[in-house]
Amino acid sequence: MSFPIVAANRSIKIIGTIGKTFSYLFHYFFPKKRFTIPIIKQPFCRSKKESAIPKIIWQTNYTNKVSLPVYLNYLFNRLMSLDYEYHYVSTEERLTFIEANASKEIIDAYKQLTDGAAQADLWRMFVLFHIGGIYLDIDAHFVWPLSKMIQPEDTEVFLLTKQHFSNYFIASQSGNPILGKCIEIIVDNIQKKNIGGGVYDLTGPTTLNLAIGEKQVHHRFYRLTCIQGSFTNEYFQYIDKPRGKWTHANKETLLQDISNK
Repeated sequence: MSFPIVAANRSIKIIGTIGKTFSYLFHYFFPKKRFTIPIIKQPFCRSKKESAIPKIIWQTNYTNKVSLPVYLNYLFNRLMSLDYEYHYVSTEERLTFIEANASKEIIDAYKQLTDGAAQADLWRMFVLFHIGGIYLDIDAHFVWPLSKMIQPEDTEVFLLTKQHFSNYFIASQSGNPILGKCIEIIVDNIQKKNIGGGVYDLTGPTTLNLAIGEKQVHHRFYRLTCIQGSFTNEYFQYIDKPRGKWTHANKETLLQDISNK
């Protein structure tokens, strides 16, 4: 492992913990205070180097009016990606994008999903396949400057955890066949109602790992790339939507019938 990155990782966790501790006090005195994540932010500085992976960061959430820790997480990611464009995509805009660019099969599958995280799973694969860029969950953060981790010639960077590949961070150019395969698996799961253990199997990391299979892909270890939960936690992420995390979703109601809609 690279010692400077490991040291940065641990330092960020300490800073994040201090921020979370302060945030409990902050939101105790200002319970209604929210911070706005912008819809689009242009790069602070543009790189002169061309990159195979578009320099666009994609994020989505049920709202861009967020608690202090989530906003601090956003600010930290912007600090780590000064030469990247940033796009926040709302629940409504995800559907609009899918309807404008996807096939009827994908659109119908997407509309059957009732859980926001499951919708985000399918949307992230599609937006990266269609446009490309870097996707990361709203509670995830880089541990090193993005331009140092993504090389100009890279066409993909997948995130490897201790057990498997994760989908909370994906970097890819458009047209990646693995992302295309993952979309096919998700759509097939929805059509056949292969819910499995819930969101994780229906649309989540299970589908990405099935798409990768035995293929050799370019990847980075998560501790050296992107981790979750240093700045925020479930309480702060879902401060206005208690029990809104995908882990609380009832798998029996993950899909809806759209035949009459």
